[in-house]
Amino acid sequence: MPGQSPAGTITVAVDANGADLGPAEVAAGAALAAERGVRVLLFGPADQIGPTPDGVEVVDAPVSIAKAADPAAAARSQRDASIVRAAAAVADGQADALVAGGSTGAALAAGLFNIKRARGIHRPALALPLPIPGSPVTLLDVGANVEVRPEHLVQFAYMGAALSQVVLGIESPRVALLSNGEEPTRGTAEVVEAHARLATATGLDFVGNVEGHRIMENVADVVVADGFSGNIALKVIEGTSQRTLKEIKAIAMRSVRAKTGGFLLRPSLYGFRAEIDPELQGGAYLLGLRRLGVVPHGRFTRHGIARAILLAARGTEGDVVGKTRTALEAAGALRSAPPASPPADAAVSVPSSS
Repeated sequence: MPGQSPAGTITVAVDANGADLGPAEVAAGAALAAERGVRVLLFGPADQIGPTPDGVEVVDAPVSIAKAADPAAAARSQRDASIVRAAAAVADGQADALVAGGSTGAALAAGLFNIKRARGIHRPALALPLPIPGSPVTLLDVGANVEVRPEHLVQFAYMGAALSQVVLGIESPRVALLSNGEEPTRGTAEVVEAHARLATATGLDFVGNVEGHRIMENVADVVVADGFSGNIALKVIEGTSQRTLKEIKAIAMRSVRAKTGGFLLRPSLYGFRAEIDPELQGGAYLLGLRRLGVVPHGRFTRHGIARAILLAARGTEGDVVGKTRTALEAAGALRSAPPASPPADAAVSVPSSS
């Protein structure tokens, strides 16, 4: 059994399976995080990981459910799967937070069945800080809940605000609801009701509705949506930014004059590209469980994996989970009688990646 952390050291349980570049690349990211003082329990195939430095302990767990068609069923039945064992280590107190790249569905299912939902929380949510130069915006939910009720959106608002405070350092985050108009009466019935509740909520700087084209215009620090709308908004933003960068590169290569201009702009463009690099954000945060989780994208390199581990540690040190609960309790927004165990279908309506 993995040993306990030294006093004051944050331990992060990491699933080495599921990442596109393989367990060895995840192990390299774990090594980078260990250099920064985070202890890592790495669950994956030991024969593919190889030797690791001090601060990284490998737990041989070759079974992967990253490609499972039904993540909830796989998480229930494959107790020896690496992601399930990593989540169990967090639940047992061997680790303080979970990092699992690749399948968002598997991460959510393993978290719900092992770490379990925090007391008083209706639904967990996936929150992603969008890499907007100078003014990052936290968008949630980006895929954990296709259908929501108004009280779910209210809790998402407090979750996002706590994350924005602890991880991004925004003292009083402005919170908005994603809708098809700025007026309080615009949107689905759930959004309209959530708007009414948030408008009178305590301990929250609610700025009203925001339309999709204004998400990136620094009108809010946190944007709240159901998982269906949030995931679509996220994918549109990602696709637009990637296509824009490709077009800029193509234009810079069309003529001698363009190449000269591109050469002069190269340092600035590289800096801009680094600012909007998704790896810099570390992935999506799995909020609403009894411990914090981070879900990096499956295509991340070692640098993105390391960032995810470091941010999981920072969120743990800053007590995102505790601060969320305190704010919800003060606002009277906690569920009064949570179910004894999470429903099996809560983990199956998520996309395969963040």
